[in-house]
Amino acid sequence: MIVGGLTMAGGSGVPAGARELAARLSALFERDVELVKRLDDAQQRLRDANERLWSGLSPDAWGLMYDGGASGGISQIAMLVDATGSQTVLLGALRDAHWVIHRAFHVYQFACEERRQLAVDVGELSRQLCEVLCAAGWSADEARAANVDELAGVVG
Repeated sequence: MIVGGLTMAGGSGVPAGARELAARLSALFERDVELVKRLDDAQQRLRDANERLWSGLSPDAWGLMYDGGASGGISQIAMLVDATGSQTVLLGALRDAHWVIHRAFHVYQFACEERRQLAVDVGELSRQLCEVLCAAGWSADEARAANVDELAGVVG
């Protein structure tokens, strides 16, 4: 029986192999936290770059803007057109926004792939940990409910 989440049936302790697997799982969970932060950062950069592009105009209003019949809207890029009237400045701002989006998208895509692989690794280590704990007398439910940080001896 589990007492405090760490003592097995018969009062024997947690096998060393289980502690090692739990420590590896705990490290993978920390890696997942880092990946989520990277995903959030990339998503924020994509959102910010998209906001710089938005003009508040319908597609046919761009033609009116260049004909001098309409304002450039409220985006940072549209304000450049109003302020400078220079297509060079506008194209530079569009180029910069393009590359921010390009880089952020690749960071996001790469972090998603890393997270997918991490999930595979977590699943495999979780299976191994359950097998080790069950072989040592834990029930399948107890093994699945075990706190990896406690098993690994990680102090929060």
